[in-house]
Amino acid sequence: AFSGNTNADSVVYYKLQHSIKARFLRFLPLDWNPNGRIGMRIEVYGCIYRSEVVGFDGKSYLIYTFNQKVMSALKDVISLKFKTMQSDGILLHREGQNGDHMTLELIKGMLSLLINLGDTKTHPSNAQINITLGSLLDDQHWHSVLIEYFNNQVNFTVDKHTHHFHAKGEFTYLDLGYELSFGGIPVPGKSGTLSRRNFHGCFENIYYNGVNIIDLARRH
Repeated sequence: AFSGNTNADSVVYYKLQHSIKARFLRFLPLDWNPNGRIGMRIEVYGCIYRSEVVGFDGKSYLIYTFNQKVMSALKDVISLKFKTMQSDGILLHREGQNGDHMTLELIKGMLSLLINLGDTKTHPSNAQINITLGSLLDDQHWHSVLIEYFNNQVNFTVDKHTHHFHAKGEFTYLDLGYELSFGGIPVPGKSGTLSRRNFHGCFENIYYNGVNIIDLARRH
Protein backbone atom coordinates (compact mmCIF):
# COMPACT_ATOMS: atom_id res chain seq x y z
CA ALA A 1 0.00 0.00 0.00
CA PHE A 2 1.27 3.48 -0.91
CA SER A 3 0.26 6.73 0.76
CA GLY A 4 -0.57 9.59 -1.59
CA ASN A 5 -0.14 13.35 -1.26
CA THR A 6 -2.21 15.72 0.88
CA ASN A 7 -2.63 18.51 -1.67
CA ALA A 8 -3.09 19.02 -5.38
CA ASP A 9 0.52 19.73 -6.37
CA SER A 10 3.10 17.74 -4.42
CA VAL A 11 4.54 14.47 -5.74
CA VAL A 12 5.01 11.33 -3.68
CA TYR A 13 7.71 9.04 -5.09
CA TYR A 14 8.22 5.35 -4.31
CA LYS A 15 11.02 3.09 -5.50
CA LEU A 16 10.34 -0.64 -5.28
CA GLN A 17 12.95 -2.63 -3.36
CA HIS A 18 12.78 -5.49 -5.89
CA SER A 19 12.22 -5.11 -9.62
CA ILE A 20 9.12 -6.68 -11.14
CA LYS A 21 8.29 -7.85 -14.65
CA ALA A 22 4.64 -7.48 -15.57
CA ARG A 23 2.35 -7.06 -18.54
CA PHE A 24 -0.34 -5.13 -16.66
CA LEU A 25 -0.50 -3.14 -13.42
CA ARG A 26 -3.73 -2.63 -11.50
CA PHE A 27 -4.14 -0.04 -8.75
CA LEU A 28 -6.96 -0.31 -6.20
CA PRO A 29 -7.75 2.89 -4.25
CA LEU A 30 -8.16 2.01 -0.56
CA ASP A 31 -8.96 5.47 0.87
CA TRP A 32 -9.42 9.02 -0.37
CA ASN A 33 -7.94 12.20 1.09
CA PRO A 34 -10.56 13.43 3.58
CA ASN A 35 -9.45 17.10 3.28
CA GLY A 36 -9.26 17.41 -0.49
CA ARG A 37 -10.86 16.46 -3.75
CA ILE A 38 -11.05 12.89 -4.88
CA GLY A 39 -8.60 12.00 -7.62
CA MET A 40 -5.74 9.70 -8.53
CA ARG A 41 -2.84 10.17 -10.94
CA ILE A 42 -0.01 7.64 -11.23
CA GLU A 43 3.10 7.39 -13.36
CA VAL A 44 5.21 4.21 -13.60
CA TYR A 45 8.85 4.23 -14.72
CA GLY A 46 10.59 1.10 -15.91
CA CYS A 47 14.16 0.04 -16.52
CA ILE A 48 16.02 -1.58 -19.42
CA TYR A 49 15.67 -5.36 -19.54
CA ARG A 50 17.46 -7.52 -22.10
CA SER A 51 15.83 -10.82 -22.99
CA GLU A 52 17.47 -13.63 -24.99
CA VAL A 53 15.20 -16.68 -25.35
CA VAL A 54 15.79 -20.11 -26.86
CA GLY A 55 13.28 -22.95 -27.21
CA PHE A 56 13.87 -26.71 -26.83
CA ASP A 57 11.56 -29.34 -28.31
CA GLY A 58 12.54 -32.29 -26.09
CA LYS A 59 14.99 -33.65 -28.66
CA SER A 60 17.48 -30.79 -28.92
CA TYR A 61 20.27 -29.41 -26.76
CA LEU A 62 22.77 -26.58 -26.85
CA ILE A 63 26.50 -27.22 -26.32
CA TYR A 64 28.97 -24.55 -25.21
CA THR A 65 32.66 -25.42 -25.46
CA PHE A 66 35.09 -22.90 -24.02
CA ASN A 67 38.85 -22.41 -24.00
CA GLN A 68 40.42 -23.75 -20.82
CA LYS A 69 43.24 -21.18 -21.10
CA VAL A 70 40.77 -18.30 -21.04
CA MET A 71 38.31 -19.51 -18.39
CA SER A 72 39.27 -19.68 -14.72
CA ALA A 73 38.51 -22.88 -12.84
CA LEU A 74 38.54 -21.11 -9.45
CA LYS A 75 34.88 -20.13 -9.58
CA ASP A 76 31.92 -21.07 -11.77
CA VAL A 77 28.69 -19.05 -11.92
CA ILE A 78 25.76 -20.28 -14.03
CA SER A 79 22.45 -18.41 -14.23
CA LEU A 80 19.34 -18.88 -16.35
CA LYS A 81 15.56 -18.68 -16.39
CA PHE A 82 13.28 -21.44 -17.65
CA LYS A 83 9.63 -22.22 -18.20
CA THR A 84 8.03 -25.52 -19.14
CA MET A 85 4.90 -27.63 -18.89
CA GLN A 86 6.90 -30.86 -18.58
CA SER A 87 7.67 -32.18 -15.10
CA ASP A 88 10.95 -33.87 -16.10
CA GLY A 89 13.98 -32.90 -18.16
CA ILE A 90 17.70 -32.14 -18.17
CA LEU A 91 18.47 -28.43 -17.91
CA LEU A 92 22.23 -28.54 -17.59
CA HIS A 93 25.03 -31.12 -17.71
CA ARG A 94 28.79 -30.92 -17.36
CA GLU A 95 31.17 -33.84 -17.21
CA GLY A 96 34.84 -34.59 -16.60
CA GLN A 97 37.23 -37.18 -17.97
CA ASN A 98 37.08 -39.38 -14.87
CA GLY A 99 33.30 -39.56 -14.68
CA ASP A 100 32.88 -36.56 -12.39
CA HIS A 101 29.75 -34.70 -13.42
CA MET A 102 27.31 -31.97 -12.46
CA THR A 103 23.70 -32.21 -13.60
CA LEU A 104 20.72 -29.91 -13.11
CA GLU A 105 17.53 -31.86 -13.70
CA LEU A 106 13.82 -31.23 -13.37
CA ILE A 107 12.26 -34.23 -11.62
CA LYS A 108 8.51 -34.30 -10.92
CA GLY A 109 8.34 -30.50 -11.02
CA MET A 110 11.29 -30.03 -8.63
CA LEU A 111 14.84 -28.97 -9.50
CA SER A 112 17.60 -31.37 -8.49
CA LEU A 113 21.28 -30.41 -8.57
CA LEU A 114 23.51 -33.48 -8.63
CA ILE A 115 27.29 -33.18 -8.21
CA ASN A 116 28.98 -36.55 -8.41
CA LEU A 117 32.52 -37.88 -8.15
CA GLY A 118 32.83 -40.64 -10.71
CA ASP A 119 35.50 -42.75 -8.98
CA THR A 120 33.89 -43.89 -5.73
CA LYS A 121 36.85 -46.19 -4.99
CA THR A 122 39.26 -43.27 -4.88
CA HIS A 123 36.73 -41.04 -3.08
CA PRO A 124 34.58 -43.38 -0.95
CA SER A 125 33.19 -40.65 1.32
CA ASN A 126 31.20 -37.57 0.32
CA ALA A 127 31.04 -38.95 -3.22
CA GLN A 128 27.81 -37.18 -4.09
CA ILE A 129 25.83 -33.99 -3.46
CA ASN A 130 22.14 -34.01 -4.33
CA ILE A 131 20.19 -30.81 -3.57
CA THR A 132 16.50 -30.38 -4.42
CA LEU A 133 14.72 -27.02 -4.48
CA GLY A 134 11.33 -25.73 -5.61
CA SER A 135 8.07 -27.46 -6.44
CA LEU A 136 5.45 -27.28 -9.20
CA LEU A 137 8.04 -25.65 -11.46
CA ASP A 138 6.28 -27.08 -14.54
CA ASP A 139 3.62 -24.35 -14.43
CA GLN A 140 4.62 -22.54 -17.66
CA HIS A 141 5.90 -19.54 -15.65
CA TRP A 142 9.45 -18.21 -15.63
CA HIS A 143 11.68 -19.52 -12.83
CA SER A 144 15.21 -18.30 -12.14
CA VAL A 145 18.20 -20.52 -11.32
CA LEU A 146 21.64 -19.56 -10.02
CA ILE A 147 24.50 -22.01 -9.37
CA GLU A 148 27.73 -20.76 -7.78
CA TYR A 149 30.61 -23.18 -7.31
CA PHE A 150 33.76 -21.98 -5.55
CA ASN A 151 36.30 -24.58 -4.44
CA ASN A 152 34.10 -26.83 -2.28
CA GLN A 153 31.39 -24.24 -1.59
CA VAL A 154 28.13 -24.63 -3.54
CA ASN A 155 25.31 -22.06 -3.60
CA PHE A 156 22.16 -23.25 -5.36
CA THR A 157 19.33 -20.71 -5.78
CA VAL A 158 15.87 -21.21 -7.28
CA ASP A 159 13.48 -18.23 -7.30
CA LYS A 160 15.44 -16.45 -4.53
CA HIS A 161 15.46 -19.54 -2.27
CA THR A 162 19.11 -20.48 -1.69
CA HIS A 163 20.72 -23.66 -0.40
CA HIS A 164 24.31 -23.22 0.80
CA PHE A 165 26.41 -26.36 0.88
CA HIS A 166 29.99 -26.73 2.09
CA ALA A 167 31.47 -30.01 0.87
CA LYS A 168 34.47 -31.57 2.54
CA GLY A 169 37.76 -32.82 1.20
CA GLU A 170 37.34 -34.57 -2.09
CA PHE A 171 35.08 -32.02 -3.77
CA THR A 172 37.96 -29.57 -3.91
CA TYR A 173 39.31 -31.80 -6.68
CA LEU A 174 36.13 -32.11 -8.73
CA ASP A 175 37.38 -32.53 -12.30
CA LEU A 176 34.96 -31.08 -14.84
CA GLY A 177 35.59 -30.64 -18.54
CA TYR A 178 35.35 -27.55 -20.70
CA GLU A 179 31.98 -28.34 -22.24
CA LEU A 180 28.51 -27.42 -21.00
CA SER A 181 25.32 -28.85 -22.47
CA PHE A 182 21.96 -27.17 -21.94
CA GLY A 183 18.64 -28.96 -22.49
CA GLY A 184 20.00 -32.50 -22.56
CA ILE A 185 22.98 -34.83 -22.47
CA PRO A 186 24.78 -35.33 -25.83
CA VAL A 187 25.68 -38.97 -25.04
CA PRO A 188 22.83 -40.65 -23.10
CA GLY A 189 23.80 -43.12 -20.43
CA LYS A 190 27.32 -41.78 -20.13
CA SER A 191 26.92 -40.81 -16.49
CA GLY A 192 24.80 -42.13 -13.67
CA THR A 193 21.20 -43.27 -13.55
CA LEU A 194 19.57 -40.10 -14.84
CA SER A 195 16.15 -39.90 -16.41
CA ARG A 196 17.91 -38.89 -19.67
CA ARG A 197 14.85 -36.95 -20.77
CA ASN A 198 15.72 -33.79 -22.66
CA PHE A 199 14.20 -30.48 -21.65
CA HIS A 200 11.04 -29.32 -23.42
CA GLY A 201 10.37 -25.62 -22.93
CA CYS A 202 12.17 -22.27 -23.02
CA PHE A 203 15.37 -20.84 -21.53
CA GLU A 204 15.99 -17.13 -21.07
CA ASN A 205 19.29 -15.31 -20.49
CA ILE A 206 21.71 -18.21 -20.02
CA TYR A 207 24.98 -16.92 -18.56
CA TYR A 208 28.15 -18.85 -17.73
CA ASN A 209 30.77 -16.75 -15.94
CA GLY A 210 29.38 -13.62 -17.58
CA VAL A 211 29.17 -15.10 -21.09
CA ASN A 212 25.77 -14.76 -22.79
CA ILE A 213 25.35 -18.29 -24.18
CA ILE A 214 22.20 -17.69 -26.25
CA ASP A 215 23.61 -14.58 -27.88
CA LEU A 216 26.86 -16.44 -28.61
CA ALA A 217 24.94 -19.32 -30.21
CA ARG A 218 22.92 -16.90 -32.33
CA ARG A 219 26.02 -15.07 -33.59
CA HIS A 220 28.17 -18.20 -34.12
